[in-house]
Amino acid sequence: MPDLAEPIPLLLPAPALERIAESPIPAVNVASVPQRSPLRYPGGKTWLIPHIRAWLQGFERVPGLLIEPFAGGGSAALTAVMEGLAERVLMVELDRDVAAFWHAALRHGAELRERVAAFEPTREAVQALAADPPADAVGLGFRTLVLNRTRRGGVLAPGASLSRSGENGKGVASRWYPETICERLEQIEAHADRIAFAEGDGLQLLETIAAGDPASTAAFIDPPYTAGGKRAGRRLYAHNELDHGRLFQILQASSIDFVLTYDAADEIYALVREHGFHAVKVYMKNGHHNRIAEQIITRKPVFDSRNCAA
Repeated sequence: MPDLAEPIPLLLPAPALERIAESPIPAVNVASVPQRSPLRYPGGKTWLIPHIRAWLQGFERVPGLLIEPFAGGGSAALTAVMEGLAERVLMVELDRDVAAFWHAALRHGAELRERVAAFEPTREAVQALAADPPADAVGLGFRTLVLNRTRRGGVLAPGASLSRSGENGKGVASRWYPETICERLEQIEAHADRIAFAEGDGLQLLETIAAGDPASTAAFIDPPYTAGGKRAGRRLYAHNELDHGRLFQILQASSIDFVLTYDAADEIYALVREHGFHAVKVYMKNGHHNRIAEQIITRKPVFDSRNCAA
């Protein structure tokens, strides 16, 4: 019998992190790329913008439509449309509060900016807004923006707490920059004719589009997942459950070119291999300055040393 005290590495699969090649494009400090979204979204992908640019710039023709089915803060879609990397974008979001913000930003930009400019973000004012949601569409969108910019980490899920000390001891007001927020809202309004928004199930909409004629369609997919035993999604997002297998099946059955992001869970890497996709890992720093590995998954090997420069 073998000595059970000795490791038997050949019989145990290596963790996903060890099997995934590292992308030659590093994650960047979010301060080094243009900030397009007024929302501080937990799990936002501003640090991934160089990868999104490299992916979309690799198309023979600019994609006619970029879908972001789990829009959240919408940084990928906004970057694509504002930098001419896609002709049009479609953002989809199931969370009612986040959807309210996008409805207001795209349809009532001027009124939303007026409310931003006039608001004094005291703890009492923010708590009153949280306790008594407005009845009008602009008011609901404004409420989402205020809570997002005054709660710790931008978390909107039930139970999220307000910032305490914040930046430079400013508390709830530490991330409330009315001029900057209004500038971003103005840019969104300026491109609103090429930005479509739908409130609903992003996975269902992706399946519908994939079943049609998705020529010249691309998708950036960053699901608010709870995969590989991770529970962070339940704390950060109101909607966090996803059928990961179904998502991979939809993408495999379609011709949509996509970038899909996940953490480096073995469960997800198994789906990558099962469906014949490609993955690279990228190390980014989270809010606690810890280095975290994420998988960037594509239909073909987009991000490797043969296809892009470091």
